[in-house]
Amino acid sequence: MEIDQFKLDDDGKVPNHSKFPLLIYHGPFLQSGSVLSSSKVIDTFTANGWRGTWENGIFPYHHYHARSHEVLANVGGPVEVQFGGSSGPVLTFHPGAVVIIPAGVGHCRISNDGALAIVGAYPAGQENCDIKSADNPAHYELAKQEILQVALPDQDPVTGKKGPLLDHWI
Repeated sequence: MEIDQFKLDDDGKVPNHSKFPLLIYHGPFLQSGSVLSSSKVIDTFTANGWRGTWENGIFPYHHYHARSHEVLANVGGPVEVQFGGSSGPVLTFHPGAVVIIPAGVGHCRISNDGALAIVGAYPAGQENCDIKSADNPAHYELAKQEILQVALPDQDPVTGKKGPLLDHWI
């Protein structure tokens, strides 16, 4: 599985994560050229200790979670997402791909082609995630302290105990 990583710096509105990079796994939920169903993705996340699963989209404004890490799987069409705040990279989130977002890393849907279908989850114990806006300075100051308290996940959401997440985040 090909993995891209992006270390995103604090931009003064979005703290991002001082240690952990954003990870993109290319194609783990593609099988014979087709995207696996959302129920198969949810089963995988749940089996690997990621909880609070949901199916929806990505908010079209810059936001982040300071009390939890998040995994997103694209089970719909291509989506353009900006990570790290308004000066961060805009990346195409392809069908069947997974993005693992460390606590504090901003994300915003820019555009999508076709059906927007995202499955998300959080490490066990972090399911009650917060949503902080990049436009709220009070969120930013509080988040810088909260991010430091977020525990490492026990398992990679896609591959479990021996997953690449643990290699990239240690």
